[in-house]
Amino acid sequence: ITNSEAKSRDLKDICMLSSAAMESLRDTMERLRFSARAYDRVLRVARTCADLAGRKAVELEDVMQASAYRQLDGGRDSFFA
Repeated sequence: ITNSEAKSRDLKDICMLSSAAMESLRDTMERLRFSARAYDRVLRVARTCADLAGRKAVELEDVMQASAYRQLDGGRDSFFA
């Protein structure tokens, strides 16, 4: 199954997160009040970042990069607003 074909329920299987990445994602979700949909999108982008770096697991830097992209994409502080 590919990242684009994955359903929300499949993301845990294809997005194996390191413990540091999981902790960072949880903190970011709470701090920025991301919705469940935003959480899924961040996971998908983080998985892509890890793939591009040649890693099997999603690491802290992948989550941070994906979260930064998400912050630019929406909200009152949006780069595009």
